[in-house]
Amino acid sequence: MTNTLPRADTTAARGPHRPTDRHTPVAAPVSRLRALDGLRLVAALMVALYHYGGRSGDISRGWGVSPKKLFPATHEWFSYGCLGVQIFFVISGFVICMSGWGRPLRAFFASRVARLYPAYWAALIIVTAVFALPWVVYRTVTPSEFVVNLTMLQMPVGAHRVLGVCWTLWAELRFYALFAVCVVLPGATRRRVVLFCAGWTLAAALTATTRQPFLDAVFMPEYASFFIGGMGLYLLHRNRRDVTAWGIVAVSWAIGQHWAVAGLWHKPSAAAFSNRHASVIILIITLGFVLVGAIALGHLHWANWRWLTVAGALTYPFYLVHEHLGWVVVGVLHRGFGIPAPVTFGLTIASMLLLAWLLHRFVERWATPLLRGALTRRPDTRQPDTRQPVTPR
Repeated sequence: MTNTLPRADTTAARGPHRPTDRHTPVAAPVSRLRALDGLRLVAALMVALYHYGGRSGDISRGWGVSPKKLFPATHEWFSYGCLGVQIFFVISGFVICMSGWGRPLRAFFASRVARLYPAYWAALIIVTAVFALPWVVYRTVTPSEFVVNLTMLQMPVGAHRVLGVCWTLWAELRFYALFAVCVVLPGATRRRVVLFCAGWTLAAALTATTRQPFLDAVFMPEYASFFIGGMGLYLLHRNRRDVTAWGIVAVSWAIGQHWAVAGLWHKPSAAAFSNRHASVIILIITLGFVLVGAIALGHLHWANWRWLTVAGALTYPFYLVHEHLGWVVVGVLHRGFGIPAPVTFGLTIASMLLLAWLLHRFVERWATPLLRGALTRRPDTRQPDTRQPVTPR
């Protein structure tokens, strides 16, 4: 399943609010919103609960039996963990609007690429290598498919995915592209962000009636409202009295909960792995909006502990590696060593957090600034004249 999903600068612009769009705002001094870092890790852990105990499928091979039988009292609650993705998208709308404000297109592009790709490439290599081990029962991809996965465009070109969660990264990429073209390129202002939110909301609603795959891919009607709601919350972060921004958030919440219920609710069935209640789905979506809103409005400024920054740094690499590698770890601990299921559950999450820290420490911390610097560095087009003078004969 972003971040998606993907890591972004959770810093808050400070300074006087501009009541008009006469000038494009410039970047202001920043301070980190650590509560947003913590919320991102909570959303990632929700997704992990879903992948390990809230569904059947490949994880059943890890456990040796359906999680429904191992966790009869909690598997229904674990099944709601997939809604962590929608919370990720709300956070992403907030932080991308924040990080794109006052940045030129080149800097915005470099920031997104440098955030997404280093840990992603490392996760691809690790998962592919582990799945290629002879005793691992999960299918690996072909060399050609692995190369396509390096681009993060495997879904639109129809190649098999190395990482199951990368579908959320594809949604994030489309959001970045729309935001870059419509807001960053002309220069981010409140007016442009409002028009972008309104236009995208209308386009997504109309797309839902056309059933056209191309329009679905561009405007993402099922997920657009969460990104848009996050952008509306960033406008409230800049000015809590912005009535239009409140309207953007309200409309986005209303549409978002509809799509969440439509996609995740079904009639109760004894054969189903779980039976999610529509009211619980709505409650979780609402809670996601409320928590991001509380951070945006400054109500959680007291949550300023340094360890939350570490939590935020671990979120993206954890999100990338936890699903597929978690299947393998579960199989080794539970079926290989006979460790009880609840203990295996906790140890698997802990081991994935440790791996995430290693990826952050030894991949992201040096590769991210290196890649960002290479992408923002302007090539020197001044070429010295090395031609030799021609001597007349």
